[in-house]
Amino acid sequence: MHDPAEPADPAGTSGSDPSAAPSGAATSVMDDLPAPLSHGLKRRHLTMLGLGGVIGAGLFVGSGAGIAVAGPGIVVSYLLAGALAMLIMRMLGEMSAAMPSSGAFSVHAERALGRWAGFSVGWLYWFLLVVVLAVEATGAARIAHGWAPAVPQWSWVLLFMVVFTAANLSAVKNFGEFEFWFAALKVGAIVLFLVLGLLAIAGWLPDTQPVGMANLTGQGGFLPNGWSGVVSGVLVVAFAFGGLEVVTIAAAESDDPVRNVARAVRSAVWRILLFYVGSMLVIVTLLPWTAIVPGESPYVAVLDHIGVPAAGQIMNVVVFVALLSALNANLYGASRMVFSLAERGEAPKGLLKVTGGGVPRRALLASVAFGFVSVFLNLKWPDSVFLYLLNAVGAVLLFVWALIAVSELRLRRRIEREAPESLSLRMWCFPWLTWVALAAMAAVLVLMLLDDASRPQVLWSSGATALVLLVAGMRERVMRRTKRNY
Repeated sequence: MHDPAEPADPAGTSGSDPSAAPSGAATSVMDDLPAPLSHGLKRRHLTMLGLGGVIGAGLFVGSGAGIAVAGPGIVVSYLLAGALAMLIMRMLGEMSAAMPSSGAFSVHAERALGRWAGFSVGWLYWFLLVVVLAVEATGAARIAHGWAPAVPQWSWVLLFMVVFTAANLSAVKNFGEFEFWFAALKVGAIVLFLVLGLLAIAGWLPDTQPVGMANLTGQGGFLPNGWSGVVSGVLVVAFAFGGLEVVTIAAAESDDPVRNVARAVRSAVWRILLFYVGSMLVIVTLLPWTAIVPGESPYVAVLDHIGVPAAGQIMNVVVFVALLSALNANLYGASRMVFSLAERGEAPKGLLKVTGGGVPRRALLASVAFGFVSVFLNLKWPDSVFLYLLNAVGAVLLFVWALIAVSELRLRRRIEREAPESLSLRMWCFPWLTWVALAAMAAVLVLMLLDDASRPQVLWSSGATALVLLVAGMRERVMRRTKRNY
């Protein structure tokens, strides 16, 4: 609670004035007041956002690289990576259902560990989103340029950014509708792929014969590169599950945040794991893993194999939609994260301007501006300047997930003391599975350091994280000194 002698938090969302809290102290978990944002998202928006948020180009195209290193064992790689993502989302869902906030895990980290943690995880995640946004915008523009070569690639980027900025500025429900239909198309494509694949495996499609286990046991067996191949596959696919976090950010702007976030988390993680693992199983059952070419879509290879006409163009459309969907979601997530930081005094207060429709206009425009900078760097220096930026965020998601786990360890006990009735969603086998998740993330980081291809990402991401932590520490010292002088 606020000290009567101290002014109330002008943002009204952090529960206690960050400048008034002792350095490193966590704030009370149940002091939150409603944020001045819209509540235009419906349950169907959140459910489909949870399902479609992580079904993107990383699955449709990037999974080929995982199959190339793990063979049929990629199924195990996805199971392991998916299990870690499920644990993280369960923790995040527990905290978000008890304390819905547009800052989600940044707010949770601040309450659990102190201002430095909320500041660090919030800015790191924002930085991650605006850099990845450039990859998605450029990828979508490259596909569109292939369809209309006369239109310059940069023109497509500009068009996409303008369209999605306008959609996000008008009302949060527009973001929800865009994501609903984008996700519906992606989910529909995955379901159709699974159905066609199962029919082909059974030999029930024209000109097909039952496949059996030949491709799973041939070409070196189920684990042609041994368990080291499975581990390498985990490193390739683990980050494909990034994006689920946006569900808990969006839940704060839904009509019933507590119930909606719990339902979205419960349904999304199981279904996404089914889609990922199921589609990988179909691919490696129908095709020899040696036939998969890294950088090319294994989904296209399967559709071509079973005789689907124009499979490449169909998948191009699906990937195009997936990229635009991710761009839209990341723009939304970035704007809400920096808005939450501004509410807590961790970003300029000028970003708190909200439209009559409840949209954080300045926070959105600031995120778009940095997104444009990232896109320019990607178009101009993709193999130098932008590559360094991309490496700098390569392992940031693991750092964010680790802080989510540590925050859950701290906050769960406090919520049980202060408001146990708010625990509508609980972490399984607390605290043991939380510790298992932390150990798994540490293992992934060590494996990335030992892997020549992944090592630069860990090193650059560690540097970016250290820089943010240094800034957070300096801010703490300045605020402590200012308070003492006051």
